[in-house]
Amino acid sequence: MNVRSPAALLAVTALVAASAPVARPLAAQGATQGATQGAMPDAVQRSAMHDFRVVTVTQGLTSPWGMSFLPNGDLLVTERGGALRIVRGGKLLPTPVAGVPAVRAAGQGGLLDVIPHPQFASNRFIYLSFSKPNADGTQSTTAVVRAKLENDRLTDVKEIFEAKMWSTGRGHYGSRMAFDKEGFLFITLGDRQVPSTGDLEKHPAQDLTTHHGKVVRLKDDGSVPSDNPFLSTAGALPEIWSYGHRSVQGIAIHPSTNAVWTDEHGPQGGDELNLTQAGKNYGWPVIGFGVNYGSGTAIHAGTTRRGMEQPVNIWVPSIGISGLVIYTGDKFPNWAGNFFVGGMVGQRLVRLTMDGDKVANVENMVQGQGRVRALRQGPDGFIYLALEESGRIVRLEPVARR
Repeated sequence: MNVRSPAALLAVTALVAASAPVARPLAAQGATQGATQGAMPDAVQRSAMHDFRVVTVTQGLTSPWGMSFLPNGDLLVTERGGALRIVRGGKLLPTPVAGVPAVRAAGQGGLLDVIPHPQFASNRFIYLSFSKPNADGTQSTTAVVRAKLENDRLTDVKEIFEAKMWSTGRGHYGSRMAFDKEGFLFITLGDRQVPSTGDLEKHPAQDLTTHHGKVVRLKDDGSVPSDNPFLSTAGALPEIWSYGHRSVQGIAIHPSTNAVWTDEHGPQGGDELNLTQAGKNYGWPVIGFGVNYGSGTAIHAGTTRRGMEQPVNIWVPSIGISGLVIYTGDKFPNWAGNFFVGGMVGQRLVRLTMDGDKVANVENMVQGQGRVRALRQGPDGFIYLALEESGRIVRLEPVARR
């Protein structure tokens, strides 16, 4: 479906009013629906390419938000309330990791993402993103610390980034993180729910003097790379990699091309998958495919604008997109190179078959298990999901077809 054509725009308008979320590949037609609606855990679930089971790894977590594997197989999991937990050998350790910074755990804020340094085995560094409170707790922003994880506690905790987007609001912190193959750290930042009214081009997501609605790129110590795209732009914050985002909830670096891929929430409709390139403007709130919550009234000036990028894929209405994995494991060989995203409101896992930088097909999977807040590929080649409401970590395990 080419959403740039007038006929396609009419179709998108109709879809916004529909009751069931529909994924629309921007360069291909059709979507395969997985037959997994309401399936029970451990039941065999069907997919277009692999049958599988959803198996519980551990439970007892409270609002898991982010997770990452360490080289020894330990799984680090953040609980939004402010605790960092370790799953070791399939068991959740009873004591949270000591040394985590104070967070503002309110609304969508709290302890958010966690990732290890690419050379964790030698330097023991991990990175945590969180909603940082001001002195009296009335405001917050997104911040990132680097710390050493030794003997199941944090030491040498150092803040390496504080976003210039302080607000009394409690939403759209962004906070997903990823390292690329060159060792640069990417951090996603939301628009902090600044209203999309008045002159849309003056919204802070369009303003290079703030961090609202940006993806930033740093060295591993928090300093700014010498080739960031806006270093020579007067007044622009040097950390900015891309702008015009709403609430980026997933990021992954392509294992072959080193390209940065992100996914972000639209409002009532218009979740996006984006190829996120240096210096590019992704349009929020000037262009997009969503509408205002409840009223269904228009937000955007349109769906296209010169100098603003088009998404690679959209979901209309929104599935509450969260997390992003580009699969490279050996447990599901027919899924090699496929993209996986989670859905919170949509309560699903979505598999996207890619044709280069375009989406060829979309399959809805793992439906009815609850809100998928985060996902990772494990070092064992399985796909792991963090289910927010039930506090479970589950994984997909292949089942041989008969």
